[in-house]
Amino acid sequence: MKDSVIAAQQTPSAQRTTRDLTRAAVSGWLGTAMEFMDFQLYSLAAAIVFNKIFFPDVSPAIGLIAAMATYGVGYVARLAGAVYFGRMGDRIGRKKVLYLTILLMGASTTLIGVLPTYATIGILAPVLLVVLRLVQGFGAGAEIAGATVMLTEYAPVRRRGLISSLVSLGTNSGTLAASALWAVMLAVLSEDQLLSWGWRLPFLLSFALMIFAVWLRRSLKESPVFEQRPDVVDGVALARDEVESAIATADSHEGSVLAAGIRQRKGKAFFLALGLRFGQAGNSGLIQTFLVGYIATNLAVGRSVPTDAIVYGSLAGFATVPVIGLLGDRFGRRAVYLTLSSLTTVLAFPMMLLITSGSTPGVMIGMALGLNVGVLGLFSLESVTMAELFGSRTRFTQLALAKELGGILATAIGPVLAATLTAVTGSWWPIAAMLIVYSLITFVSAYLAPETRGRDLVRLEDAV
Repeated sequence: MKDSVIAAQQTPSAQRTTRDLTRAAVSGWLGTAMEFMDFQLYSLAAAIVFNKIFFPDVSPAIGLIAAMATYGVGYVARLAGAVYFGRMGDRIGRKKVLYLTILLMGASTTLIGVLPTYATIGILAPVLLVVLRLVQGFGAGAEIAGATVMLTEYAPVRRRGLISSLVSLGTNSGTLAASALWAVMLAVLSEDQLLSWGWRLPFLLSFALMIFAVWLRRSLKESPVFEQRPDVVDGVALARDEVESAIATADSHEGSVLAAGIRQRKGKAFFLALGLRFGQAGNSGLIQTFLVGYIATNLAVGRSVPTDAIVYGSLAGFATVPVIGLLGDRFGRRAVYLTLSSLTTVLAFPMMLLITSGSTPGVMIGMALGLNVGVLGLFSLESVTMAELFGSRTRFTQLALAKELGGILATAIGPVLAATLTAVTGSWWPIAAMLIVYSLITFVSAYLAPETRGRDLVRLEDAV
């Protein structure tokens, strides 16, 4: 055992070419784009049509709450997927997990597109919808975490923030594609066409994207950091008792390297990462999900205005995301985190005043501003910072759990809470208040977190 562990420690750095890095970047971008396209397709459908075709026997307000709740159940399954696939990814490698997650997401999303509606099979329709959302969420629970870990572990140290931000561009690409599809359908289809068959088209189109993503990942090489881990032998991580046995027979240096990863008290890095996640996830649920339905239902603007606003905001995000990644590489993660979360807090009420002004330009500017500062900017930083916070032995698992638990607490519950509060108060101010709370949680977490820029990702222990 000792000889095998020491041999693993002395393995030369895993070499990766520019082509390997490019393939990893495209794979991470595409998988994340698919995940967010699938979820944005569903969230927009939940806000626009699902309350009518799956929950038609209730009032519009209750139907919207029910549709948002169905949207939220996917996040419960994501947590289970994060645990299952995260542990698998830390144990046998990132590549195998990313292959499985893309298959689960693509298959379940395609099947949503062929579901019978409530008018056809009654209560069984929303039941089947929930089942597919659970399967979709189970696969998605580790997709973005796996893509984040893989790309961060591939990236050169000095450009880690920029290259890792490609994962965030994937989320932006998926959001843009889904929003653009819905914007086109809302513009060209009548209400009857949309409700009878039009809503199915985006879900069915995702099948082609899944096939390409699966093909790309078949030839992807394993993360170089995973291969260099001192606790990995023959491509599989040693169990805790095996590592303890190796520590007992290794010299002081080798033993301390291994001991750092398994004897460190866990928790602090995880809760800091959870707080960093809270602002981005909560703001995303409010701006990209709830506000689309709220604007369409409560404001005297065209039904395509909120989806158009998401499209334009996502287009602007193609500049925002890499710029934030570069700023993180230049000035550090903490400084940029503190700036963005402060800006979101200050802009929450002015942004909502613009959105609720009743003017199309106001809606467009307010949504685009909130999306880029409070969602995409934070996501660009989140991709690299959370990966750097965790040690390589449990990076996949902890990152996936932090992302998905934050999603349940903020993104899944947020739209339902916002729908309830706005219905009770008859006003938009609870939305602004929730944006401020989410952003302040991230501000405090960034303030308490260590600076992680340039950290050695092969180290087994967490940054704190």
